[in-house]
Amino acid sequence: MKILVVGCGRVGSELANTLSLRGDTVTVIDQNPDTFVHLGPTFKGKTLVGIGFDRDVLLKAGVERVDGLAAVTGSDEANAIIVRLASQIFHVPRVVARVYDPHQAEIYRRLGLQTISPVTWGVNRMVEILSLSGLTVVCSLGSGAVDLVETEIPPTLAGRTVQELVVPTEVHVVAITRGGKTFLPMPATVLQAGDLVHLVVLGRSMDRLQALLNHG
Repeated sequence: MKILVVGCGRVGSELANTLSLRGDTVTVIDQNPDTFVHLGPTFKGKTLVGIGFDRDVLLKAGVERVDGLAAVTGSDEANAIIVRLASQIFHVPRVVARVYDPHQAEIYRRLGLQTISPVTWGVNRMVEILSLSGLTVVCSLGSGAVDLVETEIPPTLAGRTVQELVVPTEVHVVAITRGGKTFLPMPATVLQAGDLVHLVVLGRSMDRLQALLNHG
């Protein structure tokens, strides 16, 4: 894939290197050429000095031919402008902007922009780590609004059905690992003690899931 990364700070450089190592063709834009030192000597992509929301700079970077663009400059407003240009003017299939302000991130999401808010994600993860017992967060989706979690079914829930762990629009069971094998359950699937259950959960519904599982 061809990816354009706008911003070469700690996040931008790490993202560019990760994408490059997995075989993607990466171009990094930053208005300060000194930041390219963060990429290190092993980076195999291209660099371009310029302002990320400058149309000519984006064209020079090949924005019309890329498969994805990430805007990770230090400015929320600049990142939002860059991804809007990329998606609406140059029709880049996949775009994402890092937005520090959680309120701004929500506004941009309502405008149809994919955003990552480190503040929201970080706070949600710390709350989970400090307050959850028996639940393991495998990954967070979006800005931490939805989590994929795992938990082992305690003996007290053995004999109950998968449907009893479901809360529409909040908690859903997506898979069960039993005896080393993972399968997709039916609502009527009976739970067994020791089952490893994989669920998708709204971040704000973690306490409700915890109550259903009788943890803590």
